[in-house]
Amino acid sequence: MRRAQTDTALWGIAGKAGYPVSCIAAALVLVISGFCYFVVRDVGSIGSSHAIASGPSTGAQNILLMGLESRRDWNGNILPPDILAALHAGSTQGVENGVGGNDTNTLILIHIPANGKKAVGFSIPRDDWVNFAGTVGPQQAGKIDQAYGVSMYYEQAKLRAQHPDMSQDQLAFLGNEAGRSAAVATVEKLTGVHIDHFAEVNLDGFYELAQVLGGVDVCLRHAVYDPNSGADFRAGYQHLDAAQALAFVRQRDGLPNGDLDRTHRQQAFLDAVLHQLRTDGVLSDLTKVQALLSVAKQYVITDSGWNLLDFAAQERSLTSGNITFRTLPIQGYATIGGQDANAVSPAYIKAIVHATFYPPPSPPSPPSPPAARHRATARSTVDVLNGGDTAGLAGRVSAALVSEGYRAGQVGNASYRAATTVSYGAGAAASASRIAAMFGVTATASASVAAGHVQILLGASATMPQISASATPSPAVVVPSTGPQGGAVSAQNGIPCVN
Repeated sequence: MRRAQTDTALWGIAGKAGYPVSCIAAALVLVISGFCYFVVRDVGSIGSSHAIASGPSTGAQNILLMGLESRRDWNGNILPPDILAALHAGSTQGVENGVGGNDTNTLILIHIPANGKKAVGFSIPRDDWVNFAGTVGPQQAGKIDQAYGVSMYYEQAKLRAQHPDMSQDQLAFLGNEAGRSAAVATVEKLTGVHIDHFAEVNLDGFYELAQVLGGVDVCLRHAVYDPNSGADFRAGYQHLDAAQALAFVRQRDGLPNGDLDRTHRQQAFLDAVLHQLRTDGVLSDLTKVQALLSVAKQYVITDSGWNLLDFAAQERSLTSGNITFRTLPIQGYATIGGQDANAVSPAYIKAIVHATFYPPPSPPSPPSPPAARHRATARSTVDVLNGGDTAGLAGRVSAALVSEGYRAGQVGNASYRAATTVSYGAGAAASASRIAAMFGVTATASASVAAGHVQILLGASATMPQISASATPSPAVVVPSTGPQGGAVSAQNGIPCVN
């Protein structure tokens, strides 16, 4: 049985080589659901998960698109050989006796701003070596794609021991829920931002969506041939059918930068599909829209608190094409724990993500003299409480702010929190706004904060910010445009050319 029951929300993705497409299809569904808000029953019946505590469906949001490598369906059944063959999903005798793993080998983190205009997405390379968060079992570090599979494996092992008669469907559901929770928490820990919502869709679903769309136009810088993925394309612009589209986004062998180039393929495909939706009248064709939503109901999972109808009114940045995709940088390649992995700097990644998602407001003009003006107005008292993992960070932040003319307030620890927040009492809005910009967040007024005070609650991912008002911006927060991760994928006529 290929279709999933939306009331159980069980999840699986066919084909180890096909995992990138789940992210593409998930993003596509966001656009479709936005334009089709009038099909209330269809949008509302998309499968849901309770793996995370959902955030708001309007305003600024961070959305994680995830894809697995499993060769099982949503109910835990191994996909039939004919389906694997049709999807060019690789040998049925691969990892785990042909079943594949359950790793999130593709992750795309998208930020949609409160004004609904300029959106940005970061692909997270699957081989980035990180410390896990929220995982089940003894393994607490590894490649970022392993957090899901590790938690799913140990959760299911525990459930089998405690409940020997538990059905396969229920094991699959609870195992995937544990995996989703761990994957989201690990991405939050690496990037330092809170994830409000997530979406998943399987390989078979992508194929069905691509068929409804009638394929897509792409552009390659060089001709490619890869029998492992089925990619056999000439250089230049060309139209791909659904099966060829799968091969396009699956290929990594034979590319100059391997899996990093594959992230660029995913990004280019998303750009091309969004361009097609805008220009080919797909979203004004009710028959085609209903066909797309029919596929979404069968294959897509989102967090249960995500109201796609509310989200639809705001997500113009996705449907207007005003979205930029990048790939998070790596420091280099390394062998860690006996595995080939990407060495990364979590502090550097946090700085890049914060600077990109939450850029500080433009300074007033003219800033004459900037340092003197800043010190003249920096008279608020600042309370700094540490709810994160870095010992002594509250004291260092407080001392740095005092050196800039702020008054020292309470310094101490707070209960654990995932993200940093800045709030202020009466009369401290200007100071709070400047301080919040240092952490890449937005300051909020709070009746619980004393007048003239700014309160900083440091989250688990907090790092020492750039404090000095007169200093030039740190080069660490500039998104790199060179190296194996490359720069932003850019499009001519909506169709980017990639390796």
